Amino acid sequence: MSTGKKYYLIAGEASGDLHGSNLIRELRRLDANADIRCWGGDKMEAAGATLVKHYRDLAFMGFTEVLMNLRTIFRNLAFCKEDILAFKPDVLVLIDYPGFNLRIAKWAKQQGIRIVYYISPQVWAWKEGRVKMMKQCIDKMLVILPFEKDYYRDRWNWDVTYVGHPLVEVIEKAQAGPLPSFSDKPVIALLPGSRKQEISKKLPIMLGVSRHFPDYQFIVARAPGVEDSFYDALIQEYNNVSYVTNQTYDLLRQSKAALVTSGTATLETALFAVPEVVCYKGSPISYEIAKRVIKIKYISLVNLIMDKLVVTELIQHDLTTENLKRELGKLLNDEKTKETLAADYAALKDLLSRGGNASAKAAVHVAAMANGEV
Repeated sequence: MSTGKKYYLIAGEASGDLHGSNLIRELRRLDANADIRCWGGDKMEAAGATLVKHYRDLAFMGFTEVLMNLRTIFRNLAFCKEDILAFKPDVLVLIDYPGFNLRIAKWAKQQGIRIVYYISPQVWAWKEGRVKMMKQCIDKMLVILPFEKDYYRDRWNWDVTYVGHPLVEVIEKAQAGPLPSFSDKPVIALLPGSRKQEISKKLPIMLGVSRHFPDYQFIVARAPGVEDSFYDALIQEYNNVSYVTNQTYDLLRQSKAALVTSGTATLETALFAVPEVVCYKGSPISYEIAKRVIKIKYISLVNLIMDKLVVTELIQHDLTTENLKRELGKLLNDEKTKETLAADYAALKDLLSRGGNASAKAAVHVAAMANGEV
């Protein structure tokens, strides 16, 4: 394999920065002289890429925020295209972040640039109409959820490559380090999300449960972008509640159970083998819209991947302190529930680990594309 190829990677969120950094390390193993330029974050830069733009300057969440920042978004797109053309990469690697990356993919295809998309947009849940364009523009799609391979093949006649899930190796690494002690009592983790709006909807309901389990310490995984005073106001009336910052994995490693907002956190919790209840509550309007637009059986990745109800999902009106108390009691005290869950978690990890290290496998496909071998 020839070396010294030019790779241009684009990630627009913290998770993309994490998975992008592991991909960069694996690319450097295959190609020690690789010239790697990226949009991402501190982790990708530390792994050896030249950072062009930090994801902090790219993250606009929600319809209103996107509208208010349209000028910035278009300016970023224009700058990105200029920078790619000036760099002349052998391959362009787009990591998740579909709103931005699919626009770049369409444009890059017209420039004759080879494109690998790593971590598929969740088109199986919504905006399925994008797939036609994706199939035309993307030279190689690398997916990390096992059911996505079947979805693309059966529904779209598109042969994509399943590389395994990169979180498996991330979490295995995290489990090896020293463990700080957060409490003398057994711990229950509360993962209420990362944005104030979602935290203020779910955390008060989660906190109400703590009164029914006085022998446990409930610890909130604090979102780094949200100030302490916001949490202090919510938890001050509870004796057995505290919070930690930037230590979610350490918290999960020593938790007996967890109450978790839907999203990647549900999968991370399962890979740490922590029994969990999945919690979701949106504004009534957002929920009604989502119900009509999103076409999936479950909201948690754990259940979606296993294609069955492995972890309980309490959604919207079902998310009450009373229901949470009942479900948490089962996870802590019902031996049959614990055994079944442990077996399902083991099967989940096996499914996501098939084929070995996801980042290493992805790097092989990316390097092959850079060398024109695909």
